[in-house]
This record gives sequence, structure tokens and C-alpha cells, in this order.
Amino acid sequence: MIFPVWDDIELKLSPTEVLDTYALPYDPEYPVVCLDEKSVQLLDHVREPLPPVPGIPARVDHEYKRCGTVNLFIEFEPLTGQRSVTVTERRTSQEYAARLQALDRRYPEAKKIRLIQDQLSTHSPAALYDTLPAEEANRLRKRFEWIYTPKHASWLNMAEMEWAALQRQCLDRRIAAKEALETEVAAWERHRNARAVKVNWEFTTQAARGKMARHYKQVE
Repeated sequence: MIFPVWDDIELKLSPTEVLDTYALPYDPEYPVVCLDEKSVQLLDHVREPLPPVPGIPARVDHEYKRCGTVNLFIEFEPLTGQRSVTVTERRTSQEYAARLQALDRRYPEAKKIRLIQDQLSTHSPAALYDTLPAEEANRLRKRFEWIYTPKHASWLNMAEMEWAALQRQCLDRRIAAKEALETEVAAWERHRNARAVKVNWEFTTQAARGKMARHYKQVE
């Protein structure tokens, strides 16, 4: 992916930038937020599942009906254990810009929001100018510190761990309608935020240099 060149911001694209950011102590004026998104397929049963009875588990027919797809955004603040999941119809620059506007409102006192994300084509300052008035796009662009995971290293984004938990705890079944999905992920979000579930991240820059000694200069 080729990012446009901005004369007043720096787009950070190395694993060191990501790992060093994770090592920083909590600072409410510079919150660290991991953003990611993924498509989810809506599925319905063709035949109603048979409920469990003593000695026999519930039975679900292998055949299913496709009911379209939706997109899920997740914003995860690892140092506070808070996350937000939003269901959208599409995954365009407009939806991405709306999520950044929501983050801007969520941290009104922050001097800068450190935003960690992958290199999806819409995940750039250009998306703001595609959908917002130039003055608002320019203001919003400067609110963020743009930090990107390298290609083939999106696993450095802690939001990936949240996806794994969401898939295992909430999405590992058939959900047919967008409204039902919104209800389910909202309940999951409230429960997880109430417990302030954080990530015990131990993969530091020093560990990365040792583990990837042969390739480190190439990926950095």
C-alpha cells in the first residue's frame, strides 16, 4: 500500500513503532487504541435445531441459508481494558471516518490518540478527506498518531486478540439478522468492559530483535 505524503504528520510503519508504543505507561493525554475491522457473514438455519435432551446434545443441521454480510469495527484500549464494537452495513471510507470521529469524541481531553491499525486501503488520512469537509478532515487527521502494523504482521495489533475472544464467545454460531448481531455484540462488549479485560503483552522490541534477528532489518 502507498500512503499519501503529509507534510505535518508522520505515518509510522515499523514493528518497533508498534511494540515501543505498547511499552509506554498509561497516559490519558495520549491513549493507545488498537483499531481493526472484519466482515461477518449472517447465517440462518434451514431447519430448526433440535434442542438438547438428557444424554443428547443439541443438534444443528449442516445446511444453512446465507443472509448477507455486515462489517464489524473494534476499538480496543489495552491499558484500560475497554473496547467498543460497532456493526456497519459496509466497510468504506465513510464508516472508517465515522469511527475516528467517535474516537475523537470519546477522548476529548487527549492531546493525541495513538492509533494502531493494519494497512487496509481505507485506514489512512485520505479516507477522512474522501468523506468529510476539508476543515474537519484536517482537524481530525491531526488528532491521531498514525501507527501501522507491517505487512504480514497484523497479529501485532492487540485488536486481533479481541476478535479471537469475540469469535469464540459470541460469534461461533449462526446469527441471521444485523439487529440480532448488534444485540449480541453489545452484551459481549458490556460484560467484557465491566471486567476491564486487558492483554498481558510480553512480545517487546527486545524480544522481537532476538526472535527475528535474521529478518529484523528487512521488516523494519
